[in-house]
Amino acid sequence: MEGVAHATFSIPGQSKVQGSRPPKVQTHVYTEAMQAIGEQNLLSLNEEPKRVGLKHTACNNEVHPNAHIIDVIKSCAARKDLHQAYKIHSDLADRGLLQTDISFGNALISMYSKCGDLSAAEELFEKLPARNVITWNSLISGYVQSGLGYDALNSFSRMQDLGIIPSSVTFVCALKACSLLKSVEKGEELHAEIIRHGMLERHEMLGTALVDMYAKCRMLSKAQAVFDALKRRDVVTWNALITGYTQFGKAKDALRCYKLMQNEGVSPSAVTFICILKACGSMGALKEGREIHVEINRQGLLDSDIVVGNALLDMYAKCGCLDLAQQVFEELPKQDVTTWNALITGYVHHGFADDALRCYAYMQKRGFTPDAITFICILKACGSLKAIGRGEEIRHDIERQGLLGKDIKVGNALVDMYAKCGALEKARGVLKNLPARNVITWTALIAGYAEYGYGGEALCCFAEMKEEGHSANSVTLICVLKACGNMQALKMGEEVHETIKDQGLLENDVVLGTALVDMYAKCGVLAKAQAVFDMLPVRNTVTWNALIAGYIQHGADDEALLWFSCMLDEGALPDEVTYINVLKACGNLGSAKKGKEIHDELDRRHVEDNLDVGNALVDFYVKCGDLEKAKEIFKRLSVRNVATWTALVCGYSQVGKINMAFSSFHKMIEEDVEPNEVTFMVLLTACSHEGLIEKGESLFHIMCTYYGISPNLEHYTCMVDIFSRAGLFGTALTLIGQVPPSDSLLLWSAFMGACREWKNVALARWAFEHAVGVDEKFAAAYLCMSNTPLSTALHDEEDYEL
Repeated sequence: MEGVAHATFSIPGQSKVQGSRPPKVQTHVYTEAMQAIGEQNLLSLNEEPKRVGLKHTACNNEVHPNAHIIDVIKSCAARKDLHQAYKIHSDLADRGLLQTDISFGNALISMYSKCGDLSAAEELFEKLPARNVITWNSLISGYVQSGLGYDALNSFSRMQDLGIIPSSVTFVCALKACSLLKSVEKGEELHAEIIRHGMLERHEMLGTALVDMYAKCRMLSKAQAVFDALKRRDVVTWNALITGYTQFGKAKDALRCYKLMQNEGVSPSAVTFICILKACGSMGALKEGREIHVEINRQGLLDSDIVVGNALLDMYAKCGCLDLAQQVFEELPKQDVTTWNALITGYVHHGFADDALRCYAYMQKRGFTPDAITFICILKACGSLKAIGRGEEIRHDIERQGLLGKDIKVGNALVDMYAKCGALEKARGVLKNLPARNVITWTALIAGYAEYGYGGEALCCFAEMKEEGHSANSVTLICVLKACGNMQALKMGEEVHETIKDQGLLENDVVLGTALVDMYAKCGVLAKAQAVFDMLPVRNTVTWNALIAGYIQHGADDEALLWFSCMLDEGALPDEVTYINVLKACGNLGSAKKGKEIHDELDRRHVEDNLDVGNALVDFYVKCGDLEKAKEIFKRLSVRNVATWTALVCGYSQVGKINMAFSSFHKMIEEDVEPNEVTFMVLLTACSHEGLIEKGESLFHIMCTYYGISPNLEHYTCMVDIFSRAGLFGTALTLIGQVPPSDSLLLWSAFMGACREWKNVALARWAFEHAVGVDEKFAAAYLCMSNTPLSTALHDEEDYEL
């Protein structure tokens, strides 16, 4: 009773039945079998002859009738027909057959396990008067099939405690349980026990199970060692190793195994192709992927196996060959939601969000229901396009399926979509209503606030996230550092730096290191930015750019150019951002020679046509006073935006060619390029210098009413300066009154300067008192008054327009 398991035992998921339908049996066969053991019409099968479906085998003296009863039970397992199984179980129990023949109990436990009714399997198991290794195997395999690794291993130990010797099937199931639990220690114990029993040489499936266990536990070197020691290896063994390498990012090793497998004459199976295509996709191995495509076609698998077709499509999509992916899609005899997801994901991943949305619409038109993966991908497409309207429609589809309450990844994708579209309150609303949140949810919202300049809200969310007990990951910290830099929140940035040091995150994360350099640079703490930069084990072009930009931002243009030279000396390759920064430094310094060297380098690299680089060149030549060269670059640009035009307008203004500045402004509008606040700042400054009151007033009105640009402090300062210099002090004071007192100091300074020019000491003193009332330490006010000629006779206020 407690010997080695019969060879007929099958592990769940490895049914011997071929095809999608189980074999059928004529009703009389079952009835004859029951008659042969003394039972007439045990079940009323004549009423439902098609529900059981057994293999048609004539009942004769050579085959024990019990085998036919067991075949009925196996058929119930294959059909997942628990209703019929309960009837069989009840009748066998009523007639006492479960007490006299263990094979019935074993078959029922196996059937219940395969059907997922483990409570029934356990209950029957405990009631059986006797159990053998097959009984235990049936229960243990049921636990494994249901993902209950602890229960499987506990039963394995209990079985051994009772003195029952495990069979090869028992060990296979126990090794699968170790894989589920990632318990390599227990797996190694089982490995040693298998070797002690000398079973590895006799049972090939144990070698495969060991390779699979070590591979799933990420012990790939041990999996390889077991594999190498096996005398015989079939395709299942190779698949176990290849799957392990693929699953844990060792795509090159997976491809190596695939080639060795073919060299040994082992033909790949569908599982092999699925795994190796995934490996090719992950490493962008298009050449090998196309070779595998040829082999798949040779075997005709695309016509019969949709999973292989999906894997092939996914490989092409990941390699960026979206035309080939689309071609495979169209050639497949049928598609499922996974097929559509692979194509949509490919489009999103490679920046073709519009095509992804088109596929999504067509998928629905064809009658396929999107799943969680579809929604996650398509929300990402909406976020990248800032297509919030389309995103709202998709949100309704998600809510109809009730996925927000079931799948946190879908919730995270929705928060991220709203955040990327700038709908931050909606993003926060979704987050607050989710039944569960994790660090990814919070990070999506924090990233949105940081990106759109709401640093305070980003830091508040970071604090809330920590209060909920979530630990920040590298992406969270990068976003928080960005917020700190934008707000110049140095103290908070230093706290984040301490967290990063405590967790040792700078050792292998160049993006996080770059964010830290950038934060210190934006906060003006260049010494700390430099110190972090120097200690980074790895630096890339973006890291160099952050440091160089920091020096430029705080007026240290000479140092920025020195660090640019160091960057070149270290062999780091500048990108467009580097050159834009360096041209800005050259322009600020008026270093025409260095800037022209950069221009020559850009010509050699053929990147002058890049719009941002072109704008930087125009701006550089304008600042260096070479307006002709600036115009030449301007005319060569195939596309011009507001920054390009504003640089040219600025150049004309700086050399006093006001008419040319305004002419360029009007041409810009004619080309449908809308001016921004900087454009108006440049023109208002020119009006101030030239005393163009009406023009300045008209520009200010157009800016506010027609273009809807809210004037900033610099705009108000220009207008106060224009009116004050013209002696229109009352109009100037009206504008000052529109600005909050805390922001008015620059305006008072401009006003006092005009009073000094008009020698209006009384009004200057009055303005001085208002300015120091806002800030008694306002140095500019004291300086202005010290330069005002107190000996000048006071003018009557009625001489001026107030």
